[in-house]
Order: sequence, then structure tokens, then C-alpha cells
Amino acid sequence: MKTVDSITGYHAHVYFDADSEPAAATLREGLEAFDVTLGRWHHKPVGPHPEWSYQVAFDPGQFADIVPFLALNRGDLTVFVHPLTDDAMADHFDHAIWLGEKAELDPAPLRPKEGKG
Repeated sequence: MKTVDSITGYHAHVYFDADSEPAAATLREGLEAFDVTLGRWHHKPVGPHPEWSYQVAFDPGQFADIVPFLALNRGDLTVFVHPLTDDAMADHFDHAIWLGEKAELDPAPLRPKEGKG
């Protein structure tokens, strides 16, 4: 059984498209008030994510501040939040939190590569 001590951090992925990019930018500006790491803007699907997105990385101790901020300020945006443990597949598919509409993730980028591991 895993414990919360196995969580080394969290990622929040803010999904957007051409029409909602200004809203995503406003949300990102609000996130700058927190001690988070803001990732690049991706104007195409990246990894398992089916939408354009940017990532917000934060420490476990910030969860109680960051996730409610995202919930209250996301507007119509979808935000995907997942923990970081030693199991990326479970983090994305079993332990994730969706704020807004759930999207279908692509598991292929999270699977171990042939001949590795």
C-alpha cells in the first residue's frame, strides 16, 4: 500500500485551445503569485495530454493552496492534476483529479519502452 510520503510533487496541466488561450494566460498570471514552476506553452498535444497545455509543478505542501486556487479561478478551462510517484501510469490514470471536463489521455507515452526496464 502506498502512503502520501511516496508523493514527491504534483503537476497540474492547464488545457486550452486558440479560443481559450487568453483565459489560460490570465490563470497563469495568477499562478505567478505562488512558488511554482510554470512549464512551456504547448500548442499541440504533448505526452499523454490530448489538448494544448502548459504544466504547473508544485510541492506536496502547496496542494491545499494551489488546487483550490485552480478550482476557483479556472473558469471554463479544464485542469488535470496528478501526483508524482514512482508510477507514472497510475499517477495519470488512477490517482488524478480533474477540474472541469475529463479528457481521454493517451497511455502510450507512459508505457515502458521496448528493451528498457
